[in-house]
Formats: sequence, structure tokens, C-alpha cells
Amino acid sequence: MSHDAVTARLALHTAAATAACPTLTGKTVTAHVLRHTAAMRLLTAGIDSTVIALWLGHESIETTQVYLHANIKTKEDALARTRPTGASPGRYTVTDDTLLAFLDGL
Repeated sequence: MSHDAVTARLALHTAAATAACPTLTGKTVTAHVLRHTAAMRLLTAGIDSTVIALWLGHESIETTQVYLHANIKTKEDALARTRPTGASPGRYTVTDDTLLAFLDGL
């Protein structure tokens, strides 16, 4: 299929999906977005990044590294494994911070 044919077919199905899922309204759905989403879902499912690179047809594994940088869950898991012994898991929260208050006021 040509690029134009794929784009037209995707637009047709996006319109149908938007009727069933109104949250899609105003969102840009392209073949690249679907490809990126598929890669992120594979990564979240625990598929090795080298396999994802092969599946996407990337010439180099470094190209696939962008998905690792974009995956916040992977980062949280890595940080959870580095907490000091005896520390309870969880996110850092600030109860009183003037810098955060200033930034919230912008």
C-alpha cells in the first residue's frame, strides 16, 4: 500500500473509533503513532528491546533506546530496586516547598 492509501485507511478507521470512543476527538492518530504505541506495549509486556528493534526493522539497537527513555514504568522499577535496605517503597512527596508553590503559581 502507498503512504497515501495507509493514511486514508487509518483516517477512516480513526473516525469510526472516535464514534465509539469520544476521547479520541482531537487526537492525532498516524501510522507512526500506532507503531510507537505497539513498541511501548511490547516493552511494557516485558519483551526485550532487541526483539522490538528487530520487529520494528530498526537498523541499530540504539534507535530502539528511545522507547526505554520514554517508559516511566521502567524507570520506576529501576529506582525501586535501588532503595536502601529497610526503606519503604514509594514516591518522594513534598508537603511544604516554596519552590513548588512558586512554580504552581505560574
